[in-house]
Amino acid sequence: MRVLGIDPGTAATGYGVVDAEGSRMRAVERGVITTPARQPLEQRLAEIHARVGELIGRLAPDSVALEDLYIGGNPRTVLSVGHARGAVLAACGSAGLSAAGYPPAEVKSSVCGFGRADKLQVQRMVGAMLAIDLSGDPDHATDALGVAICHAVRSGGARRLQAAAR
Repeated sequence: MRVLGIDPGTAATGYGVVDAEGSRMRAVERGVITTPARQPLEQRLAEIHARVGELIGRLAPDSVALEDLYIGGNPRTVLSVGHARGAVLAACGSAGLSAAGYPPAEVKSSVCGFGRADKLQVQRMVGAMLAIDLSGDPDHATDALGVAICHAVRSGGARRLQAAAR
């Protein structure tokens, strides 16, 4: 299963693609989509939509997973992330792909075993799980890989439960 993980943001949207087969996972690609702060919001969202659409077309994921909004921070930040999340969801809908959402604490718990892990812990565990060095990577790309891992783990577990129930 190929999962495109997304860490949405208007200024920086992280993405990471993971191939998962059983308990084995491999990073395919990771990066950050950036938009200029001076650009009008509608153009920034159009850019995020287009770039995510390009990623979906080029990398052919089986599913997409996004980090949910973290409510409790700055309301402007929450709104901005919500806009970016909408642009990503629209790209998924245009491509006919379903998208799953995971709260940040669930992503951290899936990757680190602790829902309040800090950025460095997440970076180290994602790197260890994928056998890659992420020390120089942007946080948004690492977080997106974590979201993809979370989805692979959660959906793999669901398939095993469904098979056992049959």
